Amino acid sequence: MIELREDAKYSLVIPTSMGTRLTPVDHQPFHCSDTFKMQATSAESNVGSVSSFLGLPVKILTAFVKDSPVARLIKDDLARRHMDYEGPEFEQDTPWGVRHQINMADSGWGTRGPRVQNDRAGEVGRLLNVKYFDLDRIFAQDGAKIVHMSGLIAALSEDASEFCLEIARAAKKHGARISFDLNHRASFWRGREEELSAAFKEIASLSDILIGNEEDFQLCLDIEGPEAGGEDIGAKIDGFKEMIQRVKQQYSNASLFATTLREVESANSHMWGAIVSSGDDWHVVEPREIGVLDRIGGGDGFVGGLLYGVLKQWDAEKSTQFGWATGALAATMYTDYGQPADEDQVWSIWKGNARVQR
Repeated sequence: MIELREDAKYSLVIPTSMGTRLTPVDHQPFHCSDTFKMQATSAESNVGSVSSFLGLPVKILTAFVKDSPVARLIKDDLARRHMDYEGPEFEQDTPWGVRHQINMADSGWGTRGPRVQNDRAGEVGRLLNVKYFDLDRIFAQDGAKIVHMSGLIAALSEDASEFCLEIARAAKKHGARISFDLNHRASFWRGREEELSAAFKEIASLSDILIGNEEDFQLCLDIEGPEAGGEDIGAKIDGFKEMIQRVKQQYSNASLFATTLREVESANSHMWGAIVSSGDDWHVVEPREIGVLDRIGGGDGFVGGLLYGVLKQWDAEKSTQFGWATGALAATMYTDYGQPADEDQVWSIWKGNARVQR
């Protein structure tokens, strides 16, 4: 069990770059659609949604485009998710100025897998900088039990990398626990490998919870591990365990390590599992079949449920089970994040109980 700061105002504080997702209706491919649903989204805020919908206080640290209708949509969405937020507002200046990212993604159907393209040109989140935030107020006065960040933000730009480093240092100084989802993206790292490797290793050294797959740990932290893909699930589990033992030797501050397991049967049916290491114990959820309406955000849903369990001071096994179920829940929703009605709904998913509740 991870000890948490009891007097903290916020259960989770989450740095992120908010944007939008455009999704064709009726599971159609993007390239031949003319009607789209637009929603506010980010991987990191997806994680926080599990806790915010279940009543825990969550705060988002981000950046906005001043007077933008998209920024207004994002703020309204965060408020609907019961999240506080703060961040600087930047003038668009010209039509070629800053904007919020656009994630163009269909959901796939049957044998046709989803396709995703991210348009992050001019993204306002690349301007994130600690000079726009009062870190003493946020972490010393208000306080956070857990700060969750991901490698997507840490690698977004030089400013964003330093922003995440300063957030991690301030959070650690004032008693917050740090959760770091490595989330390696090769396109973000290209030409910045040495700089980002140093930044990720420092954040990892301050982290209490490390999340990632085999590639994440190998490419972000230079930890020897198994080759990604191609193995049967048993070999994948054994390879992950061996790699985590090496991670523990280098990053002894962390006490919880996690990854998800996914086998894609079709766009609408996945085998979904998870592995969590806590101390000397392993908690493995062997992959089980889940129905998938939209797969995007399933991994974030798992992390959100896992962190909710940590915040509730559950043991690692119960937190793992809850995370598996909130990841499965997210896959049943068109939003990129799970919106649990209550804990009972999540536990019904874990138990495989999909019967009507009246």
